[in-house]
Amino acid sequence: MSTHNGRTVGLPRGLLRFLVLNMLREKPLSGTEIVEIIENQTEGNWKPSPGSIYPLLAWLSDKGITKELPRDQDGLKRYCFTELGNKFLEKQLIQAEDFQKKMEFLVPLLVRGLPIGVNQEKFKDTKDAAVQLMKLFMKLRSSIDQLSKEDSIEITKAIKACSKRIEKIFVKMEK
Repeated sequence: MSTHNGRTVGLPRGLLRFLVLNMLREKPLSGTEIVEIIENQTEGNWKPSPGSIYPLLAWLSDKGITKELPRDQDGLKRYCFTELGNKFLEKQLIQAEDFQKKMEFLVPLLVRGLPIGVNQEKFKDTKDAAVQLMKLFMKLRSSIDQLSKEDSIEITKAIKACSKRIEKIFVKMEK
């Protein structure tokens, strides 16, 4: 990912703070552990820099949202959530819901792409199907509590089968 003025381009403002808060709600973590988790979750596509993680952790601690724990036997400084942090995260979750609503609006445009020098008609049906799939993912996310284990397994199998079929097409194209 590229940066501009010390900020990762393309990421919504506040995303890193939200991710860190969400992680610290689960268990105390060090800055290094947070970076590793984000890098793993993004399959190596984003590795926040120490210059973004440690000032954020200091800010959260200064505001009383988190607190610094004594260094452990490994010498790591971990941070944990406070009661004020819970209240702050609740506000962040409301903003995340607003962001998700914006994404639901933007997904069709992002998936279909802007019509710049590309034969859009050739891929219209493919893009429409991809938009439908993204909308279903968004809907699934908001109704996850109603999803049964069997439905979850069935959805996973369908997505894996679809992915394999598309991968075969790309392999064939590369030959």
